[in-house]
Amino acid sequence: MTRLLAALVFTALSGTVLAADAESVLRQSHPRATPEEWRTRLEQDRVQALCSRYRNRPPAGVAEEIAKSESESFRYPESGRLMGDWRAGEKLAGIGTGGHIGRIQPDPPGRRKGGNCYACHVLAPTEVSAGNLGPILTGYGNRHGHSPEAQRYTYRKIFNPQAYFPCTSMPRFGHNGWLTPEEIADAVAFLLDPESPVNR
Repeated sequence: MTRLLAALVFTALSGTVLAADAESVLRQSHPRATPEEWRTRLEQDRVQALCSRYRNRPPAGVAEEIAKSESESFRYPESGRLMGDWRAGEKLAGIGTGGHIGRIQPDPPGRRKGGNCYACHVLAPTEVSAGNLGPILTGYGNRHGHSPEAQRYTYRKIFNPQAYFPCTSMPRFGHNGWLTPEEIADAVAFLLDPESPVNR
């Protein structure tokens, strides 16, 4: 029992040291980062801390708690329309800039933030540079339609996917203010509009 306790204490202390070392290395790598940039990149909120604690596999009760709390974060476009302009959504999906820090290729202040959707998903089949971290979304609208229910579901999943898949690796675009509600509506249109190249 004593050995087990000692092992647990050693593991906990090692984890603390490793975390401190990692943060030190990151700070040395980005000496010009502002306090706000560090706050949004290194400080975990409650959901992130829970996901780290359970290594992205939260128990059912914790997952339910995350989904419930995150579902209260939704905000919608002032127009009330959840499906915007698919052409604007197509452009947004291909923009990978905004928020880059560091010495090599930092973004200037005010550079537009994009959805960078192709980094993880295949969308329009004409775009050959696409990642495979997320599911293939080509034909998404053909499978789901573009009913008000489909628009609402898709909008909410982009705004805050933690409400549907606790501890998912997909960013919380709306919750974190990375994209505006109107931009998310454009992304919804890119996915659902029958005229979008995603569905043709």
